[in-house]
Amino acid sequence: MTSPVSNLLLASLSPAYRHSLIARLKPVSLRLKEMLYDNDGPPKFGHFLTSGMASVVSTMANGSTTEVGIWGKEGMPQSFHLLGNAKVPTCCFMQVAGTALQIPFKELQKEFQEVPEFRECVLQGIQSHGFILSQLAACNRLHEADERLARWLLMVRDRVGSDSFYLTQDFLATMLGSRRTTVTAAASALQRRGIIKYSRGRMNILDAKSLEEAACECYPTIRNLYQDFFSANLVA
Repeated sequence: MTSPVSNLLLASLSPAYRHSLIARLKPVSLRLKEMLYDNDGPPKFGHFLTSGMASVVSTMANGSTTEVGIWGKEGMPQSFHLLGNAKVPTCCFMQVAGTALQIPFKELQKEFQEVPEFRECVLQGIQSHGFILSQLAACNRLHEADERLARWLLMVRDRVGSDSFYLTQDFLATMLGSRRTTVTAAASALQRRGIIKYSRGRMNILDAKSLEEAACECYPTIRNLYQDFFSANLVA
């Protein structure tokens, strides 16, 4: 999956078209908690993430929240908005600060409508992400908090490309749809086993192999879904 282009969706495009598109994109920094889209209407921009990680979050009527998807450098969080005018019921914000190549959403819509190569690549990426969402839905229903925490930390690691990143316990509870005490207990258990070290919001993965063993079966399934798609479509 090695490519001179950090964003894997862009790397899947043919070189000539990819270069012409990148020339029209603006590099931007995305701070922690920065909103990429909400449920009030269409986004202002499209973002091809090049580092960091974004969380897709659903909010219930009582204010409780849970993560229903994540985006990293494999794609573009605003992809689903290109499919039509249906109101998106989720919001998406930066869970780990990072960078992106930005384009006004109206220009992105035009690109999607007029360039078959771009449209096909985005649609295939949406299909892959849709499969990931369905796996996460099953995972959140069927697996225990400690397994889901291990799975989630590995997914973050894959997307940020580092064994160390900043996460608060409140964020962890929101992302896993669990009480803070439940997440604290799960993280403490992993820490006692020497698999992670967590202090003042800084998460360090000390033993990735053991963390994979602690994770539920959903982690390799989800990892393979997006790796296989982009490996099959990567253009030199």
